[in-house]
Amino acid sequence: MKILLFGKSGQVGWELQRSLAPLGDLVALDRTSQGLCADLTDLDGIASTIRAVRPQVIVNTAAYTAVDRAESEPGLCETINSAAPEVMAAEAARIGAWMVHYSTDYVFDGSGSRPWTEDNVPAPINVYGRTKAEGERRLAAACAQHLIFRTSWVYADRGANFLRTMLRLAQERDHLSVVDDQWGAPTGAALIADVTAHALRSAVQREGLSGLYHLTAQGETTWYGYARHLIAAAQALGLPVKATLRAIPSSAYPTAAPRPHNSRLNNSKLEKAFGLQLPPWQPGVERVVASGGR
Repeated sequence: MKILLFGKSGQVGWELQRSLAPLGDLVALDRTSQGLCADLTDLDGIASTIRAVRPQVIVNTAAYTAVDRAESEPGLCETINSAAPEVMAAEAARIGAWMVHYSTDYVFDGSGSRPWTEDNVPAPINVYGRTKAEGERRLAAACAQHLIFRTSWVYADRGANFLRTMLRLAQERDHLSVVDDQWGAPTGAALIADVTAHALRSAVQREGLSGLYHLTAQGETTWYGYARHLIAAAQALGLPVKATLRAIPSSAYPTAAPRPHNSRLNNSKLEKAFGLQLPPWQPGVERVVASGGR
């Protein structure tokens, strides 16, 4: 099985290079790759790459993820998050390939307190969320053989993420204020990659598994609760963190793009379909903290 991976240098893409390698011949690309186009703003180039490689599976982890900047760059965000996945999916359908793609809790408006299911209708409240929801819709319409995984609060021991930022700031500052009224589940890139590999292997062998799934670690917390846990883990390991934390409401930390208050996602559909039991969020965070968040 030949697998074409877009976005190899991102948090999830990096881990996918490890988890997908045992499944077959992996061609992993990012914007700096030579010879094959992996720039999602070049739609014709992306199509040409797929035609040249002719994979059995296309995996797209690349996305426009600068949530606040997206408010002032909606056209660019739409090209990368909506149009490019549609082009990939159309090419996948043309050659009979599978399409794997990642989406976000930001497709929902964040109302209520119950975990969102795949049957809930998206109602995004910012440009990033709208383009990701549109990308889901276009991809599913263009390619029947697809797996779309919605996830949330992604972290890893590389790249820019909340965990690594908090570890750094907690060593530099005496006090940190963190939002305490947005709820979700911190989800490790390694977990996402491992579940993807398992689900993909199952999907290509069994009929009826194509579709949209929620994929997060189990449990829930706020950004403040997340920060408190990771700093406690760092202190237990003897890392030089010194900051004390203060819980604040979202209104005290205004951003260009509004954030959903309820980002809880229900994973039951994925667990039942693929025979999985997703772990709680805390151990994954602790493992990355133990690596120093490097």
